[in-house]
Amino acid sequence: MHCLAIYDMDKTITAAPTWTRFLVAAAKARAPWRLALFPAVAVAGIGYLLKQVDRAGLKQFSQRLLLGGAVTPEEMAKVAEAFAEHEVTHGVLHGARERIAADRAGGYRIVMATASHGYYAAAIARRLGIEDVIATEAKRDGQGRILSLIEGDNCYGPVKLHRIESWMAGQAIPRGSAHVRAYSDHVSDAPMLDWADEGYAVNAHGPLRRLAADKGWPILDWR
Repeated sequence: MHCLAIYDMDKTITAAPTWTRFLVAAAKARAPWRLALFPAVAVAGIGYLLKQVDRAGLKQFSQRLLLGGAVTPEEMAKVAEAFAEHEVTHGVLHGARERIAADRAGGYRIVMATASHGYYAAAIARRLGIEDVIATEAKRDGQGRILSLIEGDNCYGPVKLHRIESWMAGQAIPRGSAHVRAYSDHVSDAPMLDWADEGYAVNAHGPLRRLAADKGWPILDWR
């Protein structure tokens, strides 16, 4: 029997969302003048709230403005590692660290599944001793540079569950031979939590808290 513990990242492991803060930190490090474009990102965020742009579109637009159209792997690794170092030192919830350690001690293979981009989520995961990361991936150009475009779909909602199932197939882990725990703060991860043998609502916002009460999912608070 394979034992898996699958963790969302933003506001589950970390105290706060990471994407915008990563972009700002990267812009400061690479091209501070791009911070003058941040108001356009805020306007695009309003467009998302008004359902005029989807999450993937918002993510691509924001990266294009604050990081540029293409970033070399070396440049991206430099800013990602610096951001991850700061985030793991200051932004990871103590309760998340404790639960990860307990699951690992209990024989669970720890997996991070996040809508955040893999180029910095993996750097955070490594510092937490997590080797397996399922995340949103970026397209690359012919020179291997990281583009602002998403490869495939944003790893969010039902797509995240599909990506988890694909990862398990690639690891030769049949669902029937796995016991899965899943942790998330957001109702968008309801497909993953419902699919898991044990679903946990962590630091849950209102909609997830209500759904957890209906589903009988334990509610944890690591804040």
